[in-house]
Amino acid sequence: MSIPTSRTKESAVILIDEQLCIGCGLCVEVCKGFNLSLQKGKVISINSVYGCIACGHCMAICPKEAIKIDGRCLSSEDLFSLPQKTNSSAYEEVLNLFQRRRSIREFKAVPVEKEILEKVIEAAQTCPMGLPPSDVNLIVFNSPAKVRKFAEDFCDYLKGIKWLVSEWFLRLMRPFWGKANDELFKGFVRPTIDLYLDNMEKGINLVNYDAPAALYFYGSPYSDPADPIVAATYAMIAAESLGLGTCMLGAVHPLIQNGKAARKFRESYGIRYKSREGLFVIIGYPKVEYHNGIRRTFASIDVR
Repeated sequence: MSIPTSRTKESAVILIDEQLCIGCGLCVEVCKGFNLSLQKGKVISINSVYGCIACGHCMAICPKEAIKIDGRCLSSEDLFSLPQKTNSSAYEEVLNLFQRRRSIREFKAVPVEKEILEKVIEAAQTCPMGLPPSDVNLIVFNSPAKVRKFAEDFCDYLKGIKWLVSEWFLRLMRPFWGKANDELFKGFVRPTIDLYLDNMEKGINLVNYDAPAALYFYGSPYSDPADPIVAATYAMIAAESLGLGTCMLGAVHPLIQNGKAARKFRESYGIRYKSREGLFVIIGYPKVEYHNGIRRTFASIDVR
């Protein structure tokens, strides 16, 4: 039995070259799908509960390239040599990048070059996932005009569903979705929709701030809810490293998930699935420069 995703529902095939295999057992050690066994000094493929999910660990660790994986959107052609550790960023450099990052909503009227966007996407595709192959989907808005058009269409859509934050509907739903959701809708969702619509009427775009570019990451009914968030985070960090400003926008995604109007809106933009989680990352060259950082904390840290 294989684990289904939106891209494939079959197990991958494990191919082992007995002539190249030296029986080191490294592939057996890292295969947490339990698809490999070391017998008589050679590795063999065995049946497991899930079959090969094509994580690629065995291919990546084999010193003799004696294993090839074929299927679930993976092949030996996807294998590449890792960069040297000496070329990696040190902790201090990574921390400096994180500390310098601010959520930027003010951008220069300068387009983001195609090559830069491609680099951001390339980096985002290296992110870990709950289950391969990745079920993250991406829509790229590569110009201010496209970003603005999405915001305008989104606001037109919001006008038709504004009853969802009406007083009578919120009062009706409170017993079903509880105090926290009631407070969230009254304190955030309703005023946010009002801000979007009122300002768009004045020509002010608070949906995505007329950013030069935007990336929308979303999942599928099969994907781990964290996957689009992790991919968006990688994209944000990559963009920051390239001198761009970024901001994650989480308010759009949940408002286009449920109902006929939401489905129609998704279809108009080629959004393939409703999904539990999704994020926009807006990108551009910063118009402002911050001189100080803000120390953040978690709600709690328990050491056990």
